[in-house]
Amino acid sequence: MLIADQWTEYKLLDAGNGEKVESWNGIILRRPDPQAIWPWTKPGICDKVHAHYHRSKSGGGYWEYKTSLPKSWTIRYKNLTFNVEPTGFKHTGLFPEQAVNWDWMTEKIIESKRPISVLNLFAYTSGATCACLAAGASVCHVDASKGMVNWAKKNVELSNLRDKPVRFIVDDCMKFVQREIRRGRFYDAIIMDPPSYGRGPNGELWKLEDELFSLVSTLTNVMSKDPLFFLLNSYTAGFSPRVAANMLELCIKRKFGGKVQSGEVGLPVADSDIVLPCGNYARWNM
Repeated sequence: MLIADQWTEYKLLDAGNGEKVESWNGIILRRPDPQAIWPWTKPGICDKVHAHYHRSKSGGGYWEYKTSLPKSWTIRYKNLTFNVEPTGFKHTGLFPEQAVNWDWMTEKIIESKRPISVLNLFAYTSGATCACLAAGASVCHVDASKGMVNWAKKNVELSNLRDKPVRFIVDDCMKFVQREIRRGRFYDAIIMDPPSYGRGPNGELWKLEDELFSLVSTLTNVMSKDPLFFLLNSYTAGFSPRVAANMLELCIKRKFGGKVQSGEVGLPVADSDIVLPCGNYARWNM
């Protein structure tokens, strides 16, 4: 497991009873987490929060604010700055465990010592985009949600990367990739963080188990002759990291050679030996 333990302004204070308590630059949030099926390890911490997200039995949920909070605030990771905002779907606009992948991509781009073009699909609020831009790459950032793309633009500005070469695209990822093939465009690195289920801007249906292999296979047609890396993340319950690795083995390694690694990403619970699993990854690189 890769553990995101390099944060200074984020901290996982405790996890248990199907929830977690996190400090986001001093603001303490309590949210559901289905992986934390053990009891709280630090009694009392779960009650000392600024806001608590409650799930609704009918779907969705709501935030219970224990005190007045700003609508949004910022948090830093190394040389990057991100906007944090509690949303109606329990999320904050940032997945801190992905810092381990940001560091890996940064290292690969810098070590390459050449111009690198990155295609970031299902790119959300631009954590990976910002990391790649800061490392010196150009990035095409694609997401079906206009709201998420606007949030991504804000994070790029907060990280002082607004003058870096980045394109923001609101589109269905498969349709965009198919158009890039027709245009004859190629990328040196590809990042994918697909949802389990979703819809594109025009109602296009995405169901991971039905669509993912086809998309990964199609992406081989927009990879450059000298590709650097391919990163596939997954938060889908029951989706083994070996499944993602198999896709990269069959599609990417078979065509370009190189090697594939896979596993889990996690967050350390402060002042303990507990690690909270937070998803899977598969990586290909030469």
